[in-house]
Amino acid sequence: MDKPQFRFLSQPKLENPVFVEGLPGFGDVGKGAAQLLIESTQAKPFAELYSPSFPDYVVVNQDGICRPPRYQFYAGQTEDRHFIVLIGDAQPSLEDVVVHYNICGEILDFVEKLGCKFVVTMGGAPTPRAVEEVYVAASSQKLAVDAMEKGGILYGKGRIVGATGLLLGLAKKRGLTGLCLLGATTGQKTDRRAALAVFRLLMKSLGITLNPETLKKLGRKH
Repeated sequence: MDKPQFRFLSQPKLENPVFVEGLPGFGDVGKGAAQLLIESTQAKPFAELYSPSFPDYVVVNQDGICRPPRYQFYAGQTEDRHFIVLIGDAQPSLEDVVVHYNICGEILDFVEKLGCKFVVTMGGAPTPRAVEEVYVAASSQKLAVDAMEKGGILYGKGRIVGATGLLLGLAKKRGLTGLCLLGATTGQKTDRRAALAVFRLLMKSLGITLNPETLKKLGRKH
């Protein structure tokens, strides 16, 4: 394998899906929020991405079966929205800039072919103390203002590294629109509280109302 390779597990029926990224990163906030979306929509994996640029280890399950690192794409839906949710084991080294551009480009090619026009990326924002704040950046001022009106705080004059930033930036260059949601976290461990805060703002930003009992259940599990 000398380049990224996709493997289809099934062919989901998707209508104008929202692409949501939640890869490992600072405090694993994005990945945690993506897992909450997967659970709340009962999303199922339909494709995998493997790359020679992923870390050089294998993942071993409880039965002792190993596999190389991968990204997984899930298909889920609410009453009126379809989702493609991306999670994964690890990102390539941040020092390998070309690889990051190539993989993010491959991912956007993939989701565009499935009809995606709106992108949401999620991650963690470093903070010295634990606060339930979610920072927002967007492909347009209108989207940023809309997210702020729903509880987000503008993330200004900074950088968003890794796929969380690059996917949104490259998506805008392609004419796609989208948001970046960053949960405030100290990053010392997996931050489930920050992940839940990001998930809640994601749902509000997309106009999706969750049953309070569902939120409580997800909160207890995470």
